[in-house]
Amino acid sequence: MQSIKLSAKKREEFGKKSTKAVRREGRIPAVVYGQGEPVNFSLEIPDVKPLIYTPASYIVEFDIEGTKEVAVMREVQFHPVREEILHMDFFRVLPGKPVTIAIPVRLTGNAEGVKVGGKLQLATRKLVVSAMADKLPDEIVVDVTPLGVGKTVFVGDLSYDGVKFITPATTAVCAVRVTRASRGAAAEAAAGK
Repeated sequence: MQSIKLSAKKREEFGKKSTKAVRREGRIPAVVYGQGEPVNFSLEIPDVKPLIYTPASYIVEFDIEGTKEVAVMREVQFHPVREEILHMDFFRVLPGKPVTIAIPVRLTGNAEGVKVGGKLQLATRKLVVSAMADKLPDEIVVDVTPLGVGKTVFVGDLSYDGVKFITPATTAVCAVRVTRASRGAAAEAAAGK
């Protein structure tokens, strides 16, 4: 899995007043928690944009004034009206412990059902998985080539070495839906026989 490095500034004061002061400085209040003590810090707004405004998932390596932390992003809170980041939560990655994270899905191939007029639909953009940090894939690649009209790929149909899917097995990942064109092609094929 890809990683991204961020430098952060430790926060010693808490509460509404200090949080507003951090935001006035052009920084985002954040916390990393998990096993051990939570660490409160702040991040520069331009530094976190590549982490937030992307479909990719990352392992984040923090340098908090000399202290190293490795974590995954857990939650981002936005202002309800303005597109402003209010707070970020990160979950600590520990050696020897599995990491739970949402990973983007990418479809490959040309589905058989699309060739006869069906429409390919991606039902789930990200899947939640659990694995050791070194086994986490950058993306879940799904080959849709054998998918016919009216057929669906479910999470239970997928398998990756060392990766456990947390998203329920009955969740649809992608499907080829029936369209008028595919119904017409099926009717012509039946009439021609």
